[in-house]
Amino acid sequence: MNTCNVNEERMNFLQEIQSKIGYKFKDIELLNWALTHSSYANEHKKQKIVYNERLEFLGDSILGLIVSEYIFIKYPNYPEGDLTKLRATVVCEPSLSFIGRKINLGKYLLLGKGEEATGGRERVSILADAFEALIGAIYLDGKLKNAKEFTLKYLSPVIENAVNGGELFIDYKTQLQEMLQKKSKCKIEYKVVLEEGPDHNKIFHTEVSIENKILGKGIGKSKKEAEQNAAKIALTKMGVKNEY
Repeated sequence: MNTCNVNEERMNFLQEIQSKIGYKFKDIELLNWALTHSSYANEHKKQKIVYNERLEFLGDSILGLIVSEYIFIKYPNYPEGDLTKLRATVVCEPSLSFIGRKINLGKYLLLGKGEEATGGRERVSILADAFEALIGAIYLDGKLKNAKEFTLKYLSPVIENAVNGGELFIDYKTQLQEMLQKKSKCKIEYKVVLEEGPDHNKIFHTEVSIENKILGKGIGKSKKEAEQNAAKIALTKMGVKNEY
């Protein structure tokens, strides 16, 4: 368990996230543990802070169990292969990080200064891992019943969407940013180059570039959608395969 003190400012953050997710911890340190990243612990080694990787390990297993049971019962006509594919489609970094953004999980993480400076609060892997750690913490604090209630509150709509043929949300912009950050510190820019149609039904054409080099072009009914599509095209050109 974390040996760092939960001061008043931190406690306010923890109270806020509890209100947001609709679960109140009996042991507040479990929540603090779930929201502590390894980069923060590494920068405070003398305090011997425990970070969330063990909780993430536990949460990952519980998440798999909860989703497996849910789709097994809800879709009795699905053979094993279809159940496996559906579970893999739902329990993946893009969908988990999307939920993490939905509840603004990044805001409540304890991160090291270096991780913070490089956009760690929006990083796909960190958000997905923190969401799994949160599931693990709720399981330890409130047993499987509460962990299941919390998990399905956010994931059941994702499951329904996948079953009905909807496209799961994938944050292509963040994926592109993380890939390019490994190679360059230059800023990624998105620019609307054309707007078509009346105000109530506009179509936006957007380009994503780095150092004035166009990486991809996208079209959408909103600027955000156009930017996502431009990033998706850029990733495709870079040889990245998005399976979900």
